Amino acid sequence: MTVPALRAGWLTQTFVHWPFRPDDVQALLPDGLVVDEYEGAAWVSLTPFVMADVRPPGVPATLPGVPTFAETNLRTYVRRRDGRDGLWFLSLEVAWPPMLAARAVGAPYNPGALSVTRSGDTVSYAGSRWAGEASYRLVVRPGLPIRPAERDVWLTSRWRAYTRRLGVLWEIPVEHEPWPLAEADVEVLEETLTGAAGLPAPLGEPVVHFSEGVRHVRLGVSRPCAREPGPT
Repeated sequence: MTVPALRAGWLTQTFVHWPFRPDDVQALLPDGLVVDEYEGAAWVSLTPFVMADVRPPGVPATLPGVPTFAETNLRTYVRRRDGRDGLWFLSLEVAWPPMLAARAVGAPYNPGALSVTRSGDTVSYAGSRWAGEASYRLVVRPGLPIRPAERDVWLTSRWRAYTRRLGVLWEIPVEHEPWPLAEADVEVLEETLTGAAGLPAPLGEPVVHFSEGVRHVRLGVSRPCAREPGPT
């Protein structure tokens, strides 16, 4: 990435990852993307966080009026036929309506009421869409830092996201420092986002991570993907 389109921080982030049958997730993907599997399963992650200090390049994070707001992603892990991996968002919940402009390149943003709060040694997340009944409530108790194993990195680190608009796949490059990950115990987990996305019940209990976050996120300019040759 040469010049980013946006800079931000992703803070106070929890990752809740569920395993699913690959066919159940593949059915929700557009042409051109295939499920990226780990140990024979597709994975879907609920990731609430604080989107902090969102600004164009060259604008300091300390400038008054730079927005900070809650966001929550429901995402899965995909590859193109050329092997380039990335994220596909099944839904994006956001508390700052100007982010809806990203719908122009197919990002599935939904405006809603979202919150991220700390109380003692727990972190609470809640959100509900303004349209429809999709909602979630999550309370976690962060634990000790971990040295990320292969699966931890696979579930949390992707360097591009894909969207689809007018029949064309778009790619958004992402750069940031490595996630500082910690253990997390779930005290409350209630959500209807997976069902609203068209998913069945997962195959097992979730894998959960917590992170205080990354402060130097660089989001690149969204660009259409080159068409791949079809099978011969």
